[in-house]
Amino acid sequence: MILDFLKRCFLWLILVGLIGCQSDDDTPIVVEETINGFWLAADKGYIIEFKDGQDVMYNVNAFGCSILDEDFKAEEFAGLTLDMVNTNELIGTSELIASDIKFTRLENQNEFCLPDQISKTEDPKVNFDHFWNIFNDYYAFFETRNVDWSQYQSLREQVTSENFYEIIGELVLLLNDGHVAIDDEENNIGIDAGLRGLLERLNASLSGDLIIDSGEDYDRLYNQRLEVIALKYFGGEFEIDQSENIAWGLMGSTIGYVNILGMEGYSADESTELQTLNIVLDKMMDDFRNAEISKLIIDTRFNGGGYDMVSVEIASRFVEQGQPAFSKKARLGNGFTESTSISVTPKGDFQFTGDIVLLTSPLTASAAEIFTLCLKDLPYVTIVGDNTNGVFSDILVHVLPNGALIGLSNEVYSDAQGVVYEAVGVGPIEENRVPLFSNADFVEEKDSGIDKAIELLSANN
Repeated sequence: MILDFLKRCFLWLILVGLIGCQSDDDTPIVVEETINGFWLAADKGYIIEFKDGQDVMYNVNAFGCSILDEDFKAEEFAGLTLDMVNTNELIGTSELIASDIKFTRLENQNEFCLPDQISKTEDPKVNFDHFWNIFNDYYAFFETRNVDWSQYQSLREQVTSENFYEIIGELVLLLNDGHVAIDDEENNIGIDAGLRGLLERLNASLSGDLIIDSGEDYDRLYNQRLEVIALKYFGGEFEIDQSENIAWGLMGSTIGYVNILGMEGYSADESTELQTLNIVLDKMMDDFRNAEISKLIIDTRFNGGGYDMVSVEIASRFVEQGQPAFSKKARLGNGFTESTSISVTPKGDFQFTGDIVLLTSPLTASAAEIFTLCLKDLPYVTIVGDNTNGVFSDILVHVLPNGALIGLSNEVYSDAQGVVYEAVGVGPIEENRVPLFSNADFVEEKDSGIDKAIELLSANN
């Protein structure tokens, strides 16, 4: 149900090349460039140490260095390749990730992570120092989230082994950010900084026994809602892909409906993710073309995200010409990296550009929000529902010396006009605002969002 910050960690594969050079006497010689050594992605705080035999991944902050993966095997991570541009630069690219990752070689290989500097300890004060500095160095939204992080550094003196997670948990909750989390599996600790705010939004139109207090409560309402959609609006007749990420069908003779439940997992092999996705999209679009629909409902209300470029790929089936969609940049020191701009271009044999209603909710998060950025400015798209979650960044994952994982937002996304929707989300105009869950919907076994979409589309005849 809730956003899983571990889903969107970066993936790596390594490609090593040969570079030719000239000797002083002009006799050509070939020198094998070695990738061995330390490579830093400064905006991520990641260092990869390549060495013969066993590679290591570190994460660093202003306080120190921890081992993120002590047996890093690049070949296990599909999706992203690292090309050795020159002696001192690696560029990571992936068809699933919207921006490249730049690694630079450290001249002093031990500059950050000398063996005696690497922290691996349960000491709560050392772990607090790492925790506070990870956010201080890389988190991008203190001002947006109205949090003065500097005033909490002094809490170090109050931290003990008994209250460590209570204190850092309260600090991340201040951020109300669904891409901020703490996970210590060994000690059964899981803290989602956006959960409290999300539940408040989901419960806004619920009361009594329908109030969501747990994952089981949510699952019950979610399953009831999908059953109503399947039986009442589809009559039980619809298509769904093998991964169960996309379902589609007809609502009457002129209105099509597609429910996009996720932006990842279309293939068990991430290297074929987009290829598999496009097979599904081809089938779906052929069905819509053959049915000669003139209107379409796209439902992203239960979509917690995935890969940005999966969202862009799906959006490409609903545009008639190339257009800017969004841009992103990462926090780097007191500034940001260069911005990367992404456009959407038409793909496939058929693009639907008739009237579209896009359904959104507080559960529409991350890459699903990127999808809204791709479509929201099209003149034939109307948003219905509620504002999206307001968490756009890829999730940066660091590990504390005690082994706990920390997830945080360190990238700023903006739409084609430069507007940032972090913490606000993208949503409808007031008259098209419909809550995802309401007492009336469950009592009357209906979906007010779909009803509103049908009403708007029918009015455009």
